[in-house]
Amino acid sequence: MTWEERWHPLREEWVIVAAHRQNRPWNGETVVHDEPDLPGYCADCYLCPGNTRVSGKRNEAYSGTFVFDNDHPCVGSEAPRDLAKPADPYRNRPANGVARVVCYSPKHNVALAELEAGEVENLLRVWQEQYVELGAREEVAHVLIFENKGEVVGVSNPHPHCQIYATNFVFKTIETEARASRAHTAGTGRVLFQDIIKSERQDGRRIIFENEFAVVFLPYFARYAYEVFAAPKKTHPSIASLSDVEVRDFAAALKYLLVKLDNLWRMPFPYVMTLHQAPTDGENYSGFHFHIEFHPPLRRPNLLKYLAGPEIGGGNFLSDTAPEEKAAELRARPDVHYKQSVRE
Repeated sequence: MTWEERWHPLREEWVIVAAHRQNRPWNGETVVHDEPDLPGYCADCYLCPGNTRVSGKRNEAYSGTFVFDNDHPCVGSEAPRDLAKPADPYRNRPANGVARVVCYSPKHNVALAELEAGEVENLLRVWQEQYVELGAREEVAHVLIFENKGEVVGVSNPHPHCQIYATNFVFKTIETEARASRAHTAGTGRVLFQDIIKSERQDGRRIIFENEFAVVFLPYFARYAYEVFAAPKKTHPSIASLSDVEVRDFAAALKYLLVKLDNLWRMPFPYVMTLHQAPTDGENYSGFHFHIEFHPPLRRPNLLKYLAGPEIGGGNFLSDTAPEEKAAELRARPDVHYKQSVRE
């Protein structure tokens, strides 16, 4: 079984090689069969309550969120240690860490955008707990929490869920953000993300939502048409230190944004959602500002933002749209989810 990390000397980053994941199960758009005591239940889904997964393990009969260790992890404590040493300049090491799955709800057909505000708050608290627990492990340098939503981004099961990769290295984007944040603070005495928030609020055109403790905006430098950031107004290195009132406001901000995205074209809006949090490797990250980034792959319904020569080959994005226009589009959409509007 191939299960290792290989160093990319030109990009100075680790590549996880987990060939065994090629055979992980793929559910696709499974059909929901409601039962009197389990509305939204899917008998064929390996994430629904009480069902048996491919590994043979049975899910709890959960009623809220459900967290379990991934049956097909890309990193793990059992990663082979007896790896063949490659020739210079290459190097490798075991892919140590923890991979988990977090089911948002027992309902197979209810996305994050459709959860009640209190359910979103509970999910944020689960994320807090997971970051603290996994980040405290000596072998974990970073806790990456993310959701792939929609077939267009390759999600293997439509049941609403996210994943957690707690790794022995820091993912490249977070490493770059941490370095940029540290340099900005050293040069100005200010927090870089606070300056970003200040600039966005002064301009105003790209602000999508704001309450007392949270803000949502489509950044000045957006690479995707509907790339949106959601952040607490106060600087926190991670989600773990948000107070109860900040969790409440942040949940409201997320709920508002997700409804707007689904209402854009009255369809489940695909995206990659990533929590940007400080590494847990023991370094000082006081200037790192926790936030969530949404990277939607669509420019229009059924039209992808293709990553081609400049993006993949050159490493720099070409934006096909103006952030100010796209922010205005999102603000103009209804505040009530289109499915709820139909039911009412």
